[in-house]
Amino acid sequence: MNIKKSGFITLCGRPNVGKSTLTNALVGEKVAIVTNKPQTTRNRICAILSRGESQFVFVDTPGLHKAKNRLGDYMVNVVQESVSDVDAILLLVEPIPNAGEPERQLMERISRQKAPAVLVINKIDTVEKEKLLEVIGVYSALCDFAAVMPISARTGEGVEELLDLLDGYLPEGPQLFPDDMVSDQPERAMMGEILREKLLLCLDKEIPHGTAVEVTKFSERVESGVIDVECTIYCEKNSHKGIIIGKGGAMLKKISTLARQEMERFMGAKIFLTTWVKVKENWRDNPGAISNFGYHKDN
Repeated sequence: MNIKKSGFITLCGRPNVGKSTLTNALVGEKVAIVTNKPQTTRNRICAILSRGESQFVFVDTPGLHKAKNRLGDYMVNVVQESVSDVDAILLLVEPIPNAGEPERQLMERISRQKAPAVLVINKIDTVEKEKLLEVIGVYSALCDFAAVMPISARTGEGVEELLDLLDGYLPEGPQLFPDDMVSDQPERAMMGEILREKLLLCLDKEIPHGTAVEVTKFSERVESGVIDVECTIYCEKNSHKGIIIGKGGAMLKKISTLARQEMERFMGAKIFLTTWVKVKENWRDNPGAISNFGYHKDN
C-alpha cells in the first residue's frame, strides 16, 4: 500500500452518542467496545483505517460528563486533551435541536483549535429528515463548523461520505501504522475490554461502572494454539461481588461465556478463559489503583 497522506481525527461528544459505534463503522471492524450504558469507553483508543493512499487514525474518547470520582476526572481530562494537536475533530451529537452543557463545553474548546471541526449528527435513522435542518441551525449558530454530516453509525448511512470528506483534511505524510493494524490497543488489553463490555451488558445500575478488569495471563499454547486468558474482575463492594458471581456462580458463568465467545471471534483462535472476582473498595477514587488498571495520563 502506497500511503501518501495520514492524520489523526478525534471523535468527541457526550456519553452514549455513538462514538464507539462510529469508530467501528469507520474502520469496518470492532476495535472499541459498545454498550447502551454511558461511560463505556474509559481510555483514548486509536482505530486505524488504511484506504487508498490515505491512512486515518481515529481517536475514540470517553463521553464528556460531570465527573463524580477520580476515574471520572481522568476520563474528562482525556477528552479535553484529545481535541488538541489533531488534523480534524468530529463532534458527534444526537438529532435533537438543543445543545446541552457537554456539547457547549466541547464547542468552546474546539473553537480554540486550528483543526477543522465537522458536526456529525448521528442516529438519523431515528428521526424525520426535515428535523435535521433545525439541529444544524442550533449548532451552526454556536460554532463555526467546516462541514455538517448527518449519519447513522448503526446502519452505516453516510459513513462512506464522511470518510470522503475527512480524506480532504488529511495532510501529506508517511504511513503511521502497518497495513493490517486496526487498533493501537494490544491484544491483551482488548481481552480485558471485551470482558468489561460483557459486565456492562449483563449487570445493572452502578455495579458495572465500579468494575475494572486486570488480565493476569495471556499466553498461547505452542502445541494446540489455544490461548489461555486469566482475568481478575475488581469491584468496589462485597455485595457487588456476590451479584457479579450470582447464585451458584450463574452470572459469572454467563458473563465469562459471552466474553470467551467474543474473544475467540476477535483472536480467531480457541480461548481458555478463567475469571476471578475480587473487592477493591472505592478504587475509582484511588489514583494508584486507577493507574494500575491501565488508566494512565499518557493513554
